[in-house]
Amino acid sequence: MRIMGLDVGEKRIGIAISDQLGWTAQGHSVLARRNLQGDLERLGELCSANEVGTIVVGFPRNMNGTIGPKGIEIMEFGQLLQEQLGLPVEYWDERLTTVAAERMLVEANVSRRRRKQVIDKIAAVNILQGYLDRQAHK
Repeated sequence: MRIMGLDVGEKRIGIAISDQLGWTAQGHSVLARRNLQGDLERLGELCSANEVGTIVVGFPRNMNGTIGPKGIEIMEFGQLLQEQLGLPVEYWDERLTTVAAERMLVEANVSRRRRKQVIDKIAAVNILQGYLDRQAHK
């Protein structure tokens, strides 16, 4: 079974999926958010099509480690995702993943317009790869 990584934002959800062995994360797509039920259904379709067994959701913490309103919102989203899809949902600290993705794209000389299109997917890859690396060292 594969593992899906999500970078959940207000307008878009970046999606990454692991290889079958759970060693590497590959960027999959960016889901433009419309409504909660539609988002959950589309993620369910992707999980079925890609044989996903676990979902890892990027969890935003404040820089001091506390949980703010966005963190609570993400936990509620994760709970709904778990209930709807019947898959385990885990959380991964996403502090600075979008910043790291932005820096990587700037260094690669990717245009601002193109960066906006792929940054959420790259952040999802960073979230999932961090999770996979941690699992490998357990």
